[in-house]
Amino acid sequence: MKRKQLFVRNFSAGLYLESFLVAAVASVLIIRLFLQLTGYPQIGGGGLHIAHMLWGGLLMLASIIVLLSFLGKWAAQLAAILGGTGFGAFIDEVGKFVTSNNDYFFQPAVAMIYVIFILIFIAIRALQRGATYSREEYLANALREIEEAALHDLDAEERKRALFYLEKTTPDDALALPLRSALAEADLIPHSQAQLLDRIKNLIKSFYHYVARLWWFPFFVIGFFIVQLVLKLIYVFILIFFVGLGWNEILDVQVVGRIAARMKNLHFVDWAEIVSSLLSGAFVLWGVMQMRRSRLSSYRAFKRSVLVSIFFTQVFAFYQEQFSALLGLLLNIAILVALQFMIDREESAVAAAKK
Repeated sequence: MKRKQLFVRNFSAGLYLESFLVAAVASVLIIRLFLQLTGYPQIGGGGLHIAHMLWGGLLMLASIIVLLSFLGKWAAQLAAILGGTGFGAFIDEVGKFVTSNNDYFFQPAVAMIYVIFILIFIAIRALQRGATYSREEYLANALREIEEAALHDLDAEERKRALFYLEKTTPDDALALPLRSALAEADLIPHSQAQLLDRIKNLIKSFYHYVARLWWFPFFVIGFFIVQLVLKLIYVFILIFFVGLGWNEILDVQVVGRIAARMKNLHFVDWAEIVSSLLSGAFVLWGVMQMRRSRLSSYRAFKRSVLVSIFFTQVFAFYQEQFSALLGLLLNIAILVALQFMIDREESAVAAAKK
């Protein structure tokens, strides 16, 4: 008798876990900015103080309830965002729990939060980079696609993806055979009957497929990320070497000497910003080199560049210039959402081409 697989991997887990991490980083930065702008108020009275760690716990509880109570990808995505936001609110107060005097401003707490995010990211990548998927995992994920179709009606892309997964299963599998027949005969939802949100999604997909075929589109994508890289490097350079100097000092011919002097006294946060920016830039350059060979590989490299900026560069930039770092975070999240959409479209095209 064949041994049953105890843990069956979810093919969408990477997307959900990335959403969790992005929400956690955003939560930490937004909380720190809010507290600084409001003068670190205390919620409570009469000697009581309700720490935001408790709100984080409630959000994590809410994410577990959503995950265990509801079916579908929307529920999983909502749970990932709620859980990430709650975890960010929780880990932001780590300084209080590693010091004897409950010091929220404990300086090494920044590095501790950073290390925790790195470890989570490494664990996520390890889960996704294991051995090749088993036939049982392909079958289980095909069932998830069919479940999604049952909840929100079946569209052409969902059917293609489910059939692709079923092709990876055993040909004579007792479950796969009737599922293939059911999918092949199932009626696709007409565009006229689609809900408003689905219509908007279909319009965006159609627009992307149209512009992606235009000759200038790859050059536009490359140009966008190169410009973003240059602006990012300029921003980090100004943040490290010019913040705190007056205009007279900046315009002085001796400014080069001051920059050299600062180079000798850079702190951990400064070096972390420089290294993470260079790493992000390396992924951009790799993406540019891959564009001609494979758009999917190129987009994935650009995505890694954005993730490095979100998880590392923005975290360290925040502790020197909160407002601009928060704007940078929001911009990076918007770019990440757009890139994930483009990756999904290219993956669907690759899967369809293999059939």
